[in-house]
Amino acid sequence: MFGKPKTTGRVVQIPVELVDPSPYQARTVFDPEEISALAVSILQNGLLQPVSVRPTGEGRYQLIAGERRLRACRQAGLTTIPAIIASYGDQQAAALSLLENIQRSQLNPFDAARGIREVITLWGCTQAQAAKRLGLSQPALANKLRLLALTPQQEELCLKGGLTERHARAVLRLPEPQRTYALEQMVAKKMSVRKADQLVERLLDPPAPKRILPAPLVREMKIFYNTIEHAVQVMGQNGIAATTRRVEREDYVEYTIHIPLSREKTSSRP
Repeated sequence: MFGKPKTTGRVVQIPVELVDPSPYQARTVFDPEEISALAVSILQNGLLQPVSVRPTGEGRYQLIAGERRLRACRQAGLTTIPAIIASYGDQQAAALSLLENIQRSQLNPFDAARGIREVITLWGCTQAQAAKRLGLSQPALANKLRLLALTPQQEELCLKGGLTERHARAVLRLPEPQRTYALEQMVAKKMSVRKADQLVERLLDPPAPKRILPAPLVREMKIFYNTIEHAVQVMGQNGIAATTRRVEREDYVEYTIHIPLSREKTSSRP
């Protein structure tokens, strides 16, 4: 995909102080506890996987892949780090840095989206071309980029509240004033993705307010209901087992009266 790099073909030890971070690092959040745990592991077992770097002149190197490993080695106090030296251009270095994080699932969805946007700008290509080069489907790539429509406050709600990419995408269907409210509800009620989708549906299509009838009409309807019920009671007193069934619909009241043709007692209809 990127052409064969010029590399030493072997792992070499280079001074940690000569390695600069990648300007194309998409990841913005590094868990201090994870870095500390990795530093302890490196002290006990050594660094099992070397980092990848490229020379930048004057004896210095720029990191291509392995930001967490580099940070852990520095925290562990190591003076050198095992590395593979490769001659990658800017486009290749940016893509490889992003791909490593995506493949290792180390990026939160918002960092991944920003990284994809940056490499698209760097490559000067379309979303379809970028998706092909990154090994993603075009819809998947487009869905990730859509997350950038959320505000920094909404991103923070998602990350601190433990919401997934699918939770975040769900609120994109809502107009801006409702997105923060929806995310707050998802976090507070610890909603599953299914519940989150249902919440969005309710906000998009709220139930129609129940119509309140004017007082005079309510009184007239009560008189009508009582008249029917009284008539059925009279029929019952005369051996006719009539029954009634009232159902309140959205726009009307449905009244069903069942009057048997014989005077024998019959069971009430449901």
